[in-house]
Amino acid sequence: MLPLVAQSTQTASSVFTHFETSPESTGISSVPYAVILSVLLSNYCLYGYDAAAHLTEETKGADKTGPIAILSSIGIISVFGWAYYLALTFSIQDLDYLYSADNETAGVLVPAQIIYDAFHGRYHNSTGAVIFLFIIWGSFFFCGLSVTTTAARVIYAVSRDRCLPFSSVWRKVNPKNKVPTNAVWLCAAITVLLGLPILKMDVVFIAILSVSTIGWVGGYAVPIFARLVMAEEDFKPGPFYLGRARRPVCLVAFLWICYTCSVFLLPTSYPIRWKTFNYAPVALGVVLTLVMLWWAVDARNWYKGPVRNIDVQNGNNQNPQMHH
Repeated sequence: MLPLVAQSTQTASSVFTHFETSPESTGISSVPYAVILSVLLSNYCLYGYDAAAHLTEETKGADKTGPIAILSSIGIISVFGWAYYLALTFSIQDLDYLYSADNETAGVLVPAQIIYDAFHGRYHNSTGAVIFLFIIWGSFFFCGLSVTTTAARVIYAVSRDRCLPFSSVWRKVNPKNKVPTNAVWLCAAITVLLGLPILKMDVVFIAILSVSTIGWVGGYAVPIFARLVMAEEDFKPGPFYLGRARRPVCLVAFLWICYTCSVFLLPTSYPIRWKTFNYAPVALGVVLTLVMLWWAVDARNWYKGPVRNIDVQNGNNQNPQMHH
């Protein structure tokens, strides 16, 4: 829809071959460096598929429906995410004005500026742009709901294994709606507290985004790497199995995770100052240090690993201690 509204559109050659670094606003003049950073945009579209994995415990036939849901999610968001980025890039009107500090979004909200330029250029008012942005903001809201739901299920799962402080509180399931309500409210509270500094400091947002993505994606590197080095006779495949493609797929996935986690630690603006510094490495180092200290001082004395709540004997589920 957006390219149809825009009075003029970029050529395919410009969209697919031109590299805009905007050194005046970003301080970056290296095209390879810009390409490295731009690849991170795919993360914002692709990541979110694991929500299906976190919710499989609440579905029937999770060993089959879980992988199918993940693959379906990746396919759908790949198509729509790519279409969204193409619509934006084809609809760019003026690259110099797009990054200017004097434009309507002060040069910091590039997608919003593209949408504004397209509608204002065609209709000479911003009403259509506002409506269009409300649709996008609505998708952000539902994305937040999905993330909160996913995070709450993770907190519930690790609390069930008794590896969080006050685990008995967070693993409680509401008897009426069968939802870990306390875990949901904990996620919402943490989100609000982390979001408050963003109102004053943009670098906080970048650091939180980077660290959360590194923790989110990096967590998958551990089982993937374990699968790469595990002896085949020690692995028992489930009903959804990659077969001979397992090792190449795992290798590509592991390298991609290492790449994205590394790039999220890089500065996105130059020259490096207090307001442009990427604090993600510092924040990540602090979090890892605190976790390791907690493990060395206290947690290793009482955490004994995952807690089984269902005993499996001869292929049948016996003695269910908790069902949710």
